[in-house]
Amino acid sequence: MNTGPLVARRGTPTPSFRAAAVDYKSLPKLELPALKAVPPVAVVKTPPMGWNSWNKFRTRINDQMIREIADAMVATGMRDAGYVYVNIDDGWQDKRDAAGVLQPNPNFPNMKALSDYVHSKGLKLGIYSSPGPTTCGGFTGSYGHEEIDAKTWAAWGIDYLKYDWCSASRVWKDEDMQAVYQRMGEALRKTGRPIVYALCQYGRIKVQDWGTKVGASLWRTTFDIRDQWASMEQIGFAQSDLAYASNPGSFNDPDMLEVGNGGMTPVEYRTHFSLWAMVASPLLTGNDIRTMDPATRDILLNKEVIAVNQDKLGKGGKRLAQQGSTEVWVKPLEKGAQAVALFNRGEAKAKVSVQWADLKLSGKVRIRDLWAHADVKTEAEGYSAEVEPHGVVLLKASK
Repeated sequence: MNTGPLVARRGTPTPSFRAAAVDYKSLPKLELPALKAVPPVAVVKTPPMGWNSWNKFRTRINDQMIREIADAMVATGMRDAGYVYVNIDDGWQDKRDAAGVLQPNPNFPNMKALSDYVHSKGLKLGIYSSPGPTTCGGFTGSYGHEEIDAKTWAAWGIDYLKYDWCSASRVWKDEDMQAVYQRMGEALRKTGRPIVYALCQYGRIKVQDWGTKVGASLWRTTFDIRDQWASMEQIGFAQSDLAYASNPGSFNDPDMLEVGNGGMTPVEYRTHFSLWAMVASPLLTGNDIRTMDPATRDILLNKEVIAVNQDKLGKGGKRLAQQGSTEVWVKPLEKGAQAVALFNRGEAKAKVSVQWADLKLSGKVRIRDLWAHADVKTEAEGYSAEVEPHGVVLLKASK
């Protein structure tokens, strides 16, 4: 990471923005709350959609960039397609003042003004912190300052918090994790502002079974994604066993989208987007919205695939069948419809089939190809398609 002089356009943080070295032995010991169910900090009935700065820009961020991204989300139709969160990830922080209030670094001269600008575009603003003394990037975390940070963010008009475990692992054991996240959940609720609470602790200790209990709406289920087929494949296809935890207001999060960042082919990005839609994952794109090409726009703005993700049942899709490198996944949709994904994880074109009996469908079935945007003819017993290597055919089956 470039740590040279400040460049106003890129907003690369200098070392002076980072937290001082932490003496973990002398950290004040925090009292953890007794475990209890914290009501949702914010009610999110379908998976959040928006943009996050990390995948493309890491900590090279500033106020001007966030405003430009907000403008681009409106101009490209992203906002109108449902992408409403503009989330600032790690790298916005400076030091705390004498009263303990965490200050943004000079790349973000006025967070309230930035929030007001984003809101004026019909969008919402998100931010990032850690329950540890420092963040993953070495910036100041929220350890021991949960209530004051929550109040600060609420005063700024923040709508979403990504809360990343990071240095907390040097302070607490995994068995403390639920109570640690509950501290911030309680602090956020006290502000009275409906801030979406997103846990980022990499799926450890079955977070899907307690995430809602700390007031969260979503939780990471995996390690960090990379803009590579192998990474996306390993993460995405591991989500089937977690489908039970997805419901309106509570969503598994296999990490942010890499669509448009250049490390995969358009075919692979369609598979990536389809799989995230099938598992009811948050759709937080991580590309540069300002310069995305038509192929990226066509993927991210496919309203029929977005509708699968945003279905009101909130159910996660799961694997129905697997044969060699091919898989069939199914996701229940409202009004008795089903999304059916035919995946080919192999290196050669392959025929993938689904039988209507396996979907408990009989009689006349309407099948729509959501990438071709067309109804397709089917056989009485089922449907088969030749699927490209690393590709997908995504269908909606309805009576």
